[in-house]
Amino acid sequence: MSASDPPTRPDLAAAPSHDAAVAVHAVPAVALAHGFRMLVLRELADGDGPAGFAVIEQALVRPPPRTIRHGVAFALAFRPEVVAFLSFHLGRPGARGPDGLPRRNPRWPALSWHRAERVWPDGAHSIEWSADILFAQEDDRAAFARQFHAALAGGRCDAA
Repeated sequence: MSASDPPTRPDLAAAPSHDAAVAVHAVPAVALAHGFRMLVLRELADGDGPAGFAVIEQALVRPPPRTIRHGVAFALAFRPEVVAFLSFHLGRPGARGPDGLPRRNPRWPALSWHRAERVWPDGAHSIEWSADILFAQEDDRAAFARQFHAALAGGRCDAA
């Protein structure tokens, strides 16, 4: 491989479509330019009533807490085994700067929500909520992909 060749990426299959809006089995992550998009939950509209949520059984981010005292919270946080890997390879997620203020480790991946509406063959409507896991450095993204290839492919997260 020459310096001008693009870096190689482990192949990720295109995310298969669930057959039903209530399906919760994990599906493969979708490769993005600097990371991955992983389906986390599905919001199901129920006419005039409140929405229901189907939490997807994936292995890299914690399942969103279903309820809190004052409603529903859907924070994104990595599972402990992912945090352990990132901490070992990238350092702590944050530290205090010279001014004493907390500073985020820029090598840690950023997590953000991605929303996509979906209409099902039976006419049902849902919103697919995915976590975007984005890295600032390609080497860090590649190491994460190697370590968590099975989880990114929709399987279990057996690596730590």
